[in-house]
Amino acid sequence: MKVSIIGSGYVGSVTAACFAELGHQVICIEIDETKVEQVNAGIPPIYEEGLEELMQRHAGKLLSATSDYDYAVQNSDISFICVGTPSGDDGAIDLSIVRAATASLGRALSRKKNYHIVVVKSTVVPETTEKVVLPILEEYSGKRAGVDFGVGMNPEFLREGNAVYDFMHPDKIVVGAIDGRSGAIISELYRGIDCEITHTGPKTAEMIKYVNNSLLATKISFSNEIGNICKKLGIDTYEVMDAVGKDFRISPYFLNSGVGFGGSCFPKDVKALVGKAKDIGYDPILLESVINVNDRQPLKMVELLEQKIDRITGKKIAVLGLAFKNDTDDIRESRSIPVISELLRLGAEVFAYDPMAAGNMGKVFSNITYCDTAVEALADADACLVMTEWEEFRSIDFKFGVMKNKLVIDGRHLIKVKDIKEDIDYVGLCW
Repeated sequence: MKVSIIGSGYVGSVTAACFAELGHQVICIEIDETKVEQVNAGIPPIYEEGLEELMQRHAGKLLSATSDYDYAVQNSDISFICVGTPSGDDGAIDLSIVRAATASLGRALSRKKNYHIVVVKSTVVPETTEKVVLPILEEYSGKRAGVDFGVGMNPEFLREGNAVYDFMHPDKIVVGAIDGRSGAIISELYRGIDCEITHTGPKTAEMIKYVNNSLLATKISFSNEIGNICKKLGIDTYEVMDAVGKDFRISPYFLNSGVGFGGSCFPKDVKALVGKAKDIGYDPILLESVINVNDRQPLKMVELLEQKIDRITGKKIAVLGLAFKNDTDDIRESRSIPVISELLRLGAEVFAYDPMAAGNMGKVFSNITYCDTAVEALADADACLVMTEWEEFRSIDFKFGVMKNKLVIDGRHLIKVKDIKEDIDYVGLCW
């Protein structure tokens, strides 16, 4: 099939490259000419494991980019809206980019004779596809949805760092369409993937995405709440959760206590669902608690540090990990940000290391020292805070022995006490 993808960010780039890998002809629509050139050269605009290989394989063949909506729509059968939906100060998502992209699509559709389908892949709150996107398309195209063009919602369930794998090996594919014709055509795109397709209406598809992420976030905040209680009781919370996770109704995933969740999805999606619930007159107490626990959790690191060090002022603190998770350079909602902010407020000297995210964090904090290795960050440090679950941090080969004061607070349960051969004071966030 012939597909056009609006937006070459995280979701758009992965969707475009993976559809090309499935044999579809893909055109990326991007208003940033630099990104157009990158895509056409097979250079991914963002980092994601395996993405560059796919883009280089298909650039100039099955994959291309343009800034011309008319060209892309005329030369495709189906268009995916994959633009950003950032959060406002009140937690509500900003639909301005979605609206602009939809209006541009509508104008292009007005000049197309053949049937075309528009699919929302951006994460949007329930009713957005039918009450925002569809009317804008009709207004700017002068055509009728369900008659002259189709509309659908196809949420993504991609983990950063594993997005290419997740796209090609999904545990679910959800297609929400306004009619059977649209749903059937959207589903045909995934013919090469061995996965059952769930067919729903658009607002149900939108809700599935939010509930999926909100439930995972809830498991994390619940685990952190339990971990904080266990800490005060002198109980190993990981031993507790290991046993609890053996219940098939619960599963062992997302039960590790730590510094909380970050990234572009969980915080934004839970807040957006809270906002939507309040808009329709419901007070989502549990979901608000999920956010409140997560907001407080990073500062538990600093509280533990203060219990072990009389005064943080003037102390060298090593921060290992800046990305919100491993295998990405994404720092959006990283739990390192509030921790570093608090350390600086207390007068600490922060020496940070991350395999990929130092450049991005440098735009947030210009007054900390960025190191090229973990050893450099640890040298003569008064304490170490482990913030991101990078694989290299699981090993102690970089040796805590270079520290002045061998105090390690592990916010990700990476370092096993039994493996530590040196005389260090290992605290562990919820140990």
